[in-house]
Amino acid sequence: MRFALIICTYMRPVALMTLLESVRKQTLYPDEILIIDGSSDDKTRDALEKQSFPNVQYHKVPDEHRGLTRQRNYGISRTSDVDVICFLDDDTVLERNYFEELIKTYQQFPEALGVGGYITNEAQWEQSAECTVKHFCFDGWRRSDGSRFIVRKKLGLDSNVPPGWMPEYSHGRSIGFLPPSGKTYQVQQLMGGVSSFRKSVFEKFSFSNYFEGYGLYEDADFTLRVSSTGLLYVNTAARLAHHHDESGRPNHFKYGKMVVRNGWYVWRVKYPSPSWKAAMKWHTITWLLTFIRFTNILKSGQREQAFTESLGRVSGWFSIIFNPPR
Repeated sequence: MRFALIICTYMRPVALMTLLESVRKQTLYPDEILIIDGSSDDKTRDALEKQSFPNVQYHKVPDEHRGLTRQRNYGISRTSDVDVICFLDDDTVLERNYFEELIKTYQQFPEALGVGGYITNEAQWEQSAECTVKHFCFDGWRRSDGSRFIVRKKLGLDSNVPPGWMPEYSHGRSIGFLPPSGKTYQVQQLMGGVSSFRKSVFEKFSFSNYFEGYGLYEDADFTLRVSSTGLLYVNTAARLAHHHDESGRPNHFKYGKMVVRNGWYVWRVKYPSPSWKAAMKWHTITWLLTFIRFTNILKSGQREQAFTESLGRVSGWFSIIFNPPR
């Protein structure tokens, strides 16, 4: 199968070079690599000119195509005759067989419209049959649960579907809650920065321009729409690390506001007319998570960030009451 890799980047030349070095070492190498650069300077272009990576095409996008979703659509339109298009965040680092495992999944599941990879450095898992309220347990594995999920469990507000699926009241668990079992799991959602899709998917679907700039939850919106027409999978043997480079991220107030507004938008795309009970749960969990974020002001070493993000979440909630996303 011929496949292309699209990397959308913004002001992260060092992180991008680290990623490309891990791509260079792959057991299966992309037929083309498109770097879609939305940076306001030329440091990314200059860094690429000092290196030599096979099959790389560099595109500096004009202003009207800046922003994650626009850059992805820009890159998709410039791929050649390939079967699969892969996407990676510019601050990830791949294990050597990442693409080999990803492409193998399409051969194992010919009906798959999309396949996601697995991030290894965001949680510590252990194999255990013992499960307490302090743990999240799945498929014979367990990991420590964060305070927000422990409180939700005690209040009967935890997700009632597997990781990577969205309950009617949203606020589910991401694919990061799938264990490092080496298995492949069917899901409804993929993380955009570790995803791939058959190119034929883009004949019908594109990434939504509703999501501006940083594009929080744009991947949930896209993959929920795609999964309504076919099957998506996560292969936990296709592994990589995500290092969350802080450069290029929005300020914490904007981020907090996006958490609520974009979260509401994605929920209503999936469930345009949720039940009254589901709607109450969505608002209750949103305020609970905002309160927990406020408590981080007392407990966290990043008090200013916690306070600013919390204010953004409050602002986001009031904005959907008086000016809901459309």
